[in-house]
Amino acid sequence: MANSSPKNPSRRAVVGSLLATPFLGRAVFAQQTNDPALFEQLKAENLANPKTGAVKHNISGFTNKTWQPYFSNLKNGAILVDTESRALHFWSEDQSVYKLYPTSVPETPELTRLGRTRIVRKRVGPDWRPTPSMLKRNPEWPKYIPPGPENPLGTHAMYLSWRYYRIHGTQDTRKIGRRSSNGCIGLYNEHIAQLFDLCKVGTQVLLI
Repeated sequence: MANSSPKNPSRRAVVGSLLATPFLGRAVFAQQTNDPALFEQLKAENLANPKTGAVKHNISGFTNKTWQPYFSNLKNGAILVDTESRALHFWSEDQSVYKLYPTSVPETPELTRLGRTRIVRKRVGPDWRPTPSMLKRNPEWPKYIPPGPENPLGTHAMYLSWRYYRIHGTQDTRKIGRRSSNGCIGLYNEHIAQLFDLCKVGTQVLLI
């Protein structure tokens, strides 16, 4: 049996500590999908107004955007990540597809990188290695987690030209809609799977 004490934490315990945040993700997801069954559950948990159905505590503030203020063209498609509204916008190159997803964003300004980058690699079933700075802050963390249900990158990952930065899924939906990451942009696994299929190596990315 794995030792899960603080001095020698199990991989599951470390991943749990990486992902633990106050509950919010399902509330954001419910507004985005307008899922009636999920709204009923949120009402029971006092996270949605029982009279209006409006979700409480929704900090994502979703609004549709147009691509022209942010990109000169849509070659290879374009992703805009708004770290303030905690939302990701995608436009296809031929403008036939527009998607809007709730995200997690970096938890502190020091971990947040803004500007232009691009997708340089895509991977289904990513593995994960903490960065040197993560290991320095948390020497008890494992140095490697293989693909699978305990991996903090979820089911899909798209690697950016900035070293260590990714757009990826998450095994813990509580992260979505919050400042909860170590620098990356996280989506629900269902959403990253959709976005993964829409994007290509070379897709433009802008974080604002």
